[in-house]
Amino acid sequence: MKRILLSSVNLAILLTAIPRVSDAQWVQTNGPYGGRIQCFAVSGTNVFAGSFATGVYLSTNSGANWTQVDTGLTNTAIMSLADCGTNLFAGTFGGGVFRSTNSGANWTQVGLTNTYVYALAVSGTNLFAGTGGIHSWEGGVFLSTNGGESWTQAGLYSYDVQALAVSGTYLFAGTGGSGVLLSTDSGANWTQVNTGLTNTYVLALAVSGTNLFASTYGGGVFLSTNSGANWTQVNTGLTNTDVYALAVSGTNLFAGTFGGGVYLSTNSGTNWTQVNTGLTNTDVYALAVSGMNLFAGTDGSGVFLSTDSGANWTQVNTGLTYASVTALAVSGMNLLAGTNGSGAFLSTDGGGNWTQVNPGLTNPNVNALAVFGTSLFAGTGDGVFLSTNIGGNWIQVDTGLTNTYVLALAVSGTDLYAGTGGGVFHSTNSGASWAQVGLPNTYVYAFDVSGTNLFAGTGMSGVYLSTNSGVDWTQINTGLKDNPVRALAISGTNLFAGTSFNGIFRSTYSGDHWTPANSGLTNTDVYALAVSGPNLFAGTGGGVFLSTNNGASWTQVNAGLTDTTVYVIAVSGPNLFAGTGGGVWRRPLSELVSVKETLGGLPAAFSLGQNYPNPFNPSTTIRFGLPSAGDVSLIVYDVLGREVTTLVKGILDVGYHTATWNASSVASGVYFARLSVTNDFGRIAFNKVTKLLLMK
Repeated sequence: MKRILLSSVNLAILLTAIPRVSDAQWVQTNGPYGGRIQCFAVSGTNVFAGSFATGVYLSTNSGANWTQVDTGLTNTAIMSLADCGTNLFAGTFGGGVFRSTNSGANWTQVGLTNTYVYALAVSGTNLFAGTGGIHSWEGGVFLSTNGGESWTQAGLYSYDVQALAVSGTYLFAGTGGSGVLLSTDSGANWTQVNTGLTNTYVLALAVSGTNLFASTYGGGVFLSTNSGANWTQVNTGLTNTDVYALAVSGTNLFAGTFGGGVYLSTNSGTNWTQVNTGLTNTDVYALAVSGMNLFAGTDGSGVFLSTDSGANWTQVNTGLTYASVTALAVSGMNLLAGTNGSGAFLSTDGGGNWTQVNPGLTNPNVNALAVFGTSLFAGTGDGVFLSTNIGGNWIQVDTGLTNTYVLALAVSGTDLYAGTGGGVFHSTNSGASWAQVGLPNTYVYAFDVSGTNLFAGTGMSGVYLSTNSGVDWTQINTGLKDNPVRALAISGTNLFAGTSFNGIFRSTYSGDHWTPANSGLTNTDVYALAVSGPNLFAGTGGGVFLSTNNGASWTQVNAGLTDTTVYVIAVSGPNLFAGTGGGVWRRPLSELVSVKETLGGLPAAFSLGQNYPNPFNPSTTIRFGLPSAGDVSLIVYDVLGREVTTLVKGILDVGYHTATWNASSVASGVYFARLSVTNDFGRIAFNKVTKLLLMK
């Protein structure tokens, strides 16, 4: 991923661009779409989808569009939904039960605070909640007779209740490890009904007439025709037996599985047929029927709709902005996002709109993205994919890649590196072939490159350095120990490592010695680092932090950022983007760092102005203009052609820009500043040198 870098001298970069409308804080972009859908509820023509991270969504047009409806929903990890007349209830992961009386527009917490509510069921005026937890004393069934205003324990204390179903006066509870239990008196008393139920980890229950179905983890589907007194396993044709969801539509019974998609039985489970055409994600957590429509909620790819009993599926995610974003890449004016479960997305307008770009991308879990000239690479859970048309089409490029669990990608000149669950692989021909070049049996989560130095951040062994294209590696962990390193960033002569749980460490460029750099960093679970001029950004489990002094201190910059698990951050033009568990967020750099507006309009041609003042001591400003966005480097050299400092390196937007060099740490003399601009096709669009005279 390209980034803007700053040298070690005390520079002050003032990026000057065309005027833009400034956002007041972080703003969620309009996508990407998808995410993990845990549950559904249907009320007339309203379909509600509960996501595992960003609350509840409503569709009034069969999934064609979704609207987030979570005002007042202080816990947005939704595990269960239930419709009860004019009330809609949401069970959450650790936050109890919430109620809405206006189709989700507003929510109020109504009890079971700090409770994990896995299931909800309605029987007349009775509302039942099936709960679990992380402690042995948590769990059981709770009953409310007044719309959730108050609750009483209704048995099964300490049971892990995963599913509830009502059939007349019968209440069934499916549990994790104790099978099915039956109550005929609203939970006052329970009887275990497991005869023939050879797998007791029950994930879902469904009633169809006099038939009761139980789906299990690893045991498929079981049928009881006598209220649970006896069970029969009904798995013929059900080739995947991890069944998370069941749904009934007339005589059709549907099973949603993890890894096998959706199966259909038309004869009460006697036989099953896989019905996955168009279902590009086969990890199905939830199913719901609304008239002739069948909805499937998936792990990462949002919602799919079938109007023909599962024969064909269409992804229906417009407005469903929950997608776990794990990678970002910038190519000119294009912003690309890789997601966990929904593949790759492209925005050409700064996140205003997103398009899913997955043709040929057979694995939807994108862990890394890298731009290499006109080529785009995606590292997935199933190897590396290449696109030469910004995601329009992808081809798999895995020859020689013996470990295909790709976690990181890096570009250095004509070399491409892949960090995997089994070490580092190297390609010199755009991924056509790969060779392993070290760190076998090591999880490699991060790279950074500067010149001939390649740094690798690993899962349990800290940081390694190679100076010969990965042929040899040296562990550079003094002071860092064996911390899991998930992010690396170079700023001048400083190398930064973001670790799991222990925050950020700083080293000189060589990595010989590391020191913690965590002052003000209130969340030390660091996923991402990015550099913009003299500024260093960190994406953490507690949002985004900014340091303007090489990590000496940090400030949290989370205003408006409601999803604070930040997996990746990137600078694109005038904006900072954050990829979270709930999509991509944007914030203008002008709110965070020193940025000035220029009143001179758009430049008609590339230009590099004479520095001012000249001669100077110790600071001077260089102005340049870009008629189009490009990959810009502005580098200062001495009279012998040796690089002194890099003032700007990275993608810049169209407009006039200025860079200020504080040369207090170098000797008097003549220096040269060279501006080089590369276009989207990898060609040099502009190259010019200007002379600088430092007199002390």
